[in-house]
Amino acid sequence: MIRRRFSALVLALAAALVLSACGAGTPSGDPDAQVLTLMGKKSDLEKSYMTRVFEAYETATGNRLEIISYEDNEYEALAQAQFEQGHVPDVFLHFHNADLARFDTEENFYYLNGESWVDDLTDSARAYCQDGEGNLLGLPFWESSVSGCYYNKTLLDSLGLKPATTQKEFDMLCQALASTGYTPICWPADGCGWMVQFAMDPIFADDPALLEKLNHNEITYADIPQMTDMVRWIAGAAEKGWFGSDHMATGWDDISPALVSGKAVMTFIWDTWFYTDLEQGGQYSAEDFALMPVFMGTAPSGTYEGGNLNMMMVNKNSDHLQLALDFLSFCAAPENYNAAFDGISTVSCFKGQTTNIQSKMVTDAHDSIEANERASTAASKIIGYSSGDAVAAMNGLFSGRMDIDGCLQYMDKCRMANAGWDDPAPGA
Repeated sequence: MIRRRFSALVLALAAALVLSACGAGTPSGDPDAQVLTLMGKKSDLEKSYMTRVFEAYETATGNRLEIISYEDNEYEALAQAQFEQGHVPDVFLHFHNADLARFDTEENFYYLNGESWVDDLTDSARAYCQDGEGNLLGLPFWESSVSGCYYNKTLLDSLGLKPATTQKEFDMLCQALASTGYTPICWPADGCGWMVQFAMDPIFADDPALLEKLNHNEITYADIPQMTDMVRWIAGAAEKGWFGSDHMATGWDDISPALVSGKAVMTFIWDTWFYTDLEQGGQYSAEDFALMPVFMGTAPSGTYEGGNLNMMMVNKNSDHLQLALDFLSFCAAPENYNAAFDGISTVSCFKGQTTNIQSKMVTDAHDSIEANERASTAASKIIGYSSGDAVAAMNGLFSGRMDIDGCLQYMDKCRMANAGWDDPAPGA
């Protein structure tokens, strides 16, 4: 069980925020209107496609949505405090990551396996929202992306180099770029940890039995040869200069300058970043980039990670259970999700999605993505996984404070502590 430590002050603040948030939905004017409570992060709930579908639902049904929103950096703690007091909303928004373990999905949420809209979900969206037993936890009503290795195709062409299709080719490409003075990969070691999960996805997505053993505390990362391969590749890449000389001081805000200047040729990231965060006016723009798989020693043909999606989950103990399920069905109707996502840059979450915009980088790599994409698995399905712990482990490796074995042991120690397992796995 996850350890839970909340002071009386936090609980009181959470209650105050709920009271201040109630009634945030648009009044219907009908005293007999039914009311649904919906809880989410403030920035998530303000996305244009979310406000569109909320307004459409209230207009079409005459019902009212009572919005409960928390600031992003307080959401997990304050939402958990509400759950512990028994204040569970009818509809709860959450990503399928390690923090979801705070909310006891089996006890609190309705499995959506039999809903009429399930077959309209894309395979990757559906896989992301399933738990380890294959139960569908939520409706993925969100913008999606494809994570992979985004590379400067213009620069590669000018050097007579080609993108890689195998780990061996990728290593040769990195070596060639480093020998000509370029930083092959912008690795933002200062605070960014998502890169590691890309390498881990194939290990556990391709072997569900291995994931189950890890999550039952029967084995550790250190018992899995591919985890050692991953850490060894990352350590070797850093030693060879493939991340550049300043990767330890490179953070989120430094990725864009490195790419638009041509200082760095590649980075492991997602397509929507190029339309939301890439600086304008540099030597290179989004049109100069293309997509190939991530190679980090764990998948010979590389891997892509499917989108991390915000899910609409339903409180199975709600007095308004059917109303909440009807709300999800409204959101999952093609005419409604197409109106909500009209003009939004996103990979489709629904098979009938037609009004969204997909990046050329993704559409050009369609066949490769089809062959090598995995649902986000490390961050969403490994109990106790934390990207913050991955940052600390990799930086311990880069600084020389940890060797390969020590890095894996640290990751195992953090994972088990987060999961509330005080004792190591048998044989660890």
